[in-house]
Amino acid sequence: MRCSEPGGASRLQSLRPVRRVAELGSFGKNMLLLRALISFLALPGMVAGVIPAWLAARATVDRGTLPWAVGVMAVGCILLFWCVRDFYVSGRGTLAPWDPPKHIVVVGLYRYVRNPMYLAVLTILSGWALLYHSQTQVGYLLLFLVIFHLRVVLFEEPWLRRQFREEWEVYSAAVPRWLPRPGQKGK
Repeated sequence: MRCSEPGGASRLQSLRPVRRVAELGSFGKNMLLLRALISFLALPGMVAGVIPAWLAARATVDRGTLPWAVGVMAVGCILLFWCVRDFYVSGRGTLAPWDPPKHIVVVGLYRYVRNPMYLAVLTILSGWALLYHSQTQVGYLLLFLVIFHLRVVLFEEPWLRRQFREEWEVYSAAVPRWLPRPGQKGK
C-alpha cells in the first residue's frame, strides 16, 4: 500500500513501536545502552573513523577544503547519532546485525529514507575524501556505497520482510530506499 492510497498514510503512522526504552527496567536500559555503544564503536566507528584515518596516515590535509570537510563530517556525525538514537529508543536494539531492533524503526530520519544510517556513514566518508583530497578515500567511499547497497538489497530487506511482514510492506512502499522524494513530508 502506498501512502498516496486511501488509508496509506494512516497505516504508516500506526507503525509505532509498542514499548519504548523508557519502559524497560534500569538493568534492561543499561544493557541495551552498553550493547548500542559497543556496536557503534565496532561498526561505524571503524568504517567511518579508524579505517579512513589509517588510510590518511601519511596524507596531508587540504587546507582549501578543510572547512567544508569538517562541516560535511559534522553533518554526517549528527545524522549518524540521530539514527543510532532512534534504533535505541524506538527500535529497542542496536545497529549491529547480531543485535537488531526489536521493532521496525519508522521515526526521525527513517520517515524520509529507509537507510539514513548508511547515508550518514557515506556522508562522513565524503568528508574524509574532501579533507585529504584523496583518490584512496574516494575509492573507499565508492566501495562502501556498493557494499551498503548490496547488503541492503540482498540481506537486510529480505530479513525485514520476513521479520516485520505487513509493517515492512507498508513502510517500504511509502518510504524510498536511498533518496527522499522531492516535496516528501515525514509521515
